[in-house]
Amino acid sequence: MRAILLGAFVLAVPFPAAAAVDWCPVSSAEAATHMDGILPRLKSRLNSQPAPMVHIHTEGTLPHQGIRDESIAAKGQLPIMQSAAFAWRAGAGDAYFDLAERYLNAWITTYQPNLNPIDETNFDAMIDTYAIIASKMDPAARATADAYFRNWAKGYVAAIDAHTVVSASPQASTWNNNWQSHRIKLVTMIAVALDDPELFADARRLFQAQVAANIQADGEVRDFAERDAMHYVIYDLEPLTQAAMAARLRGEDWYHYQSPEGASIAKGMAWLYPYANGDKPHEEFTHSKVAFDAQRAAAGEQGYSGPFDPTTAGGLFWAASLFEPDYRNMAQRLRPEAPVYITVCGN
Repeated sequence: MRAILLGAFVLAVPFPAAAAVDWCPVSSAEAATHMDGILPRLKSRLNSQPAPMVHIHTEGTLPHQGIRDESIAAKGQLPIMQSAAFAWRAGAGDAYFDLAERYLNAWITTYQPNLNPIDETNFDAMIDTYAIIASKMDPAARATADAYFRNWAKGYVAAIDAHTVVSASPQASTWNNNWQSHRIKLVTMIAVALDDPELFADARRLFQAQVAANIQADGEVRDFAERDAMHYVIYDLEPLTQAAMAARLRGEDWYHYQSPEGASIAKGMAWLYPYANGDKPHEEFTHSKVAFDAQRAAAGEQGYSGPFDPTTAGGLFWAASLFEPDYRNMAQRLRPEAPVYITVCGN
């Protein structure tokens, strides 16, 4: 079945002319071989209509508090547009481009960014969508999207430089914890997607400062000392690795970048490895200094108590394996299939 689909995909739509930065290093032909898990979920949505929210908020909330439930449901639309963009790029047909563009345009003309990176980190799927389909978008719609994403990223840069607090959470006023890693991920991805050298220079500056402030020379991240959880080690390193994935499209290796003190993402991954490998078991959040962690455990949220589950590091090790191929065996053991954004796009 896969061989038959491959032929159909490749013939249906030629891959668009490459932009200044080719967002997806994986060829369209190779991407087409990984569509079996994507297309069945999308076919029933080809005529669906998006329902974006003006505001979303999930950070610092427990289930059923505030607009958490509605926000989670709305953010569930982001993978739809992303998957549609992947499918179109793999040659599945213009119907998938139309689906991706319809959802993208609806969100960028409705959603008002709040510069809370915990609320907004999943919008990396929307950046993916734009980066993949931009070359085919109507010029006016593309100009609107360009301005929207550029203003969003510049808003983050300005907020970081001014230390603008956007939440009552104590973590929101800390500018070297996981919040900052997620801010930098979003800024970097937008800078590369827009091929904006000035914005990319800001992203580089902020990334290097975060590596120096967040990762110790031995690889331990700041959040581990505060949260006593591998969960937050992953939540710190994953967005920084995604930023490095975007930066490599501009020919820069941020994964192995070392701060003046010798810190790097690579050392962070080496520090995490024995925990992911099962050599060092760990009870999650036992000594966390953040009260909300105990509240989540009491509410029964999965992963906020008990032993660390190494499989939760699978996606991170897949991403790191793009820079360190020796991690591929670990990644496959933790998560047999790579995340779709890696198999289909490579970024």
